[in-house]
Amino acid sequence: MREFIVEADGGSRGNPGPAGYGAVVRDAATGETLRETAEYIGVATNNVAEYRGLLAGLRAAHALDPAATVHVRMDSKLVVEQMSGRWKIKHPDMKPLAAQAARVFPPGRVTYEWMPRAQNKHADRLANEAMDAGARGEQWSETESTAELDTAGEVAAGGAGAYGSAAGAVPQEPPGDAAAGAARVRGALAEGRAAAAAAGSGPDAARASTAARASTESGRGVPAGEASGSATDDADARAARAVEGARAVQADADGDTRAAKADTGAGAGARAEKADPETRAAESGAETRAAQAAKSGSDTRAAQAVKAGAKTRVAQAVKAGSDTRAAKTVAAPGWAPADMGAPATFVLLRHGETPLTPQKRFSGSGGTDPSLSDTGREQAERAAAMLARRGTIQAVVSSPLARTRETAGIVAARLGLDVSIDDGLRETDFGAWEGLTFAEVRERHPEDLNAWLASPDAEPTGGGESFAATATRLAATRDKLVAAHAGRTVLLVTHVTPIKTLVRLALGAPPESLFRMELSAASLSVVAYYADGNASVRLLNDTSHLR
Repeated sequence: MREFIVEADGGSRGNPGPAGYGAVVRDAATGETLRETAEYIGVATNNVAEYRGLLAGLRAAHALDPAATVHVRMDSKLVVEQMSGRWKIKHPDMKPLAAQAARVFPPGRVTYEWMPRAQNKHADRLANEAMDAGARGEQWSETESTAELDTAGEVAAGGAGAYGSAAGAVPQEPPGDAAAGAARVRGALAEGRAAAAAAGSGPDAARASTAARASTESGRGVPAGEASGSATDDADARAARAVEGARAVQADADGDTRAAKADTGAGAGARAEKADPETRAAESGAETRAAQAAKSGSDTRAAQAVKAGAKTRVAQAVKAGSDTRAAKTVAAPGWAPADMGAPATFVLLRHGETPLTPQKRFSGSGGTDPSLSDTGREQAERAAAMLARRGTIQAVVSSPLARTRETAGIVAARLGLDVSIDDGLRETDFGAWEGLTFAEVRERHPEDLNAWLASPDAEPTGGGESFAATATRLAATRDKLVAAHAGRTVLLVTHVTPIKTLVRLALGAPPESLFRMELSAASLSVVAYYADGNASVRLLNDTSHLR
């Protein structure tokens, strides 16, 4: 039976005052972080916020494995003693929260332990990030969280830090993306790129970093639809496998300078480096602390472990023969044999903003079909200008929805091309969730949401489209378009889920990786498809044309 450690905390600036919580789910055997969650909850007391953090942590653990046992560690003596049954719960605001927490797992499967506040820094910092976001009128976003990266240096230095003593020794391997959270991955890869540059590995490091980001968004942090950027409580540690492959690409590039020099796609690699989310985040200031921590070496141990273990993982995968195509990609990332000819290259453009985009609401193919906002039209114009300067687009294909047709029309007019419509490029149908924020869905349909986050076969409430169904549709559309445009460069104007799905399929990543990618409005991504069926992800979420 699997065992989890849940560390939770909550705080209130005023008691009562603006409040938030944070919670972390760890594997009890390895100490690996499997889930992070945080939320600003408005005005509440410290104790209510602590109970909310406990409840969120237990629900996250339950989504991972409903049959698991859980050991909760908190620095709130009150919550620990009350949930252990040793103290009575008298406060009316805490009774229902305690009752909900007690029902997440069957009786006897959850134990509680008090720990000093100094050992609960990870959850504490998540709670403070949530309160900081609330003060800005926002909700906490995993993509901007640096909580684990902030505490990682203290762990490496021998302090209690994020891990405390719950799972024994600090893990010697860097945790996967689901374990690390976006901040640690960004920090580790930043270190890896610096080392690769010193070794002369050139554009391959950029390509590896771009591929690694395919495991990043926002999933724990972001729904895969138009709600991209919203905070979520749930994703799956299996997404770490996608990061492993990307890190292996980087490690292989470090060890093969000659191949890197022979890369004819250096220009695309350089663009990938420029568009790399870690660099963008550092430049924009949204992740300044993460970039500084990586630069100062606070996460050097993780970066070194990534580099040291990557080739071993690649060798094991090749030896096992579990995925021949993936092995070929690792052995020669980004290249195809000379006799494969020019690939069919899909330039994937997400439509510009609609009125729903900044509100981070689900907006699929079953909703109101909004048009672009003024900002969205400006974004489309900028994308059109950049693509016109590049001069490589030979055809334009669009989703049938209004926002994509409008974006495609603006770009095609600039390029002097016609727009073809393909229904297979439409966004996922989010059923009854259309028009709702992620927080609203979590409040109204918590069980359906948990099932959706846990399984690609689960449908949104009201009979929407599952991610598995979306993937089947996109794979058929991809094959049709590749056959029709062999050797050509085609602009596909589509949505968040279709773009993420095409990237996921190209990488051979699991469905959970949809929650690990960030796609901004009017961003560009690129995937090339070769005659042997192999694919190369060349760019992800480039927004340089919007700055």
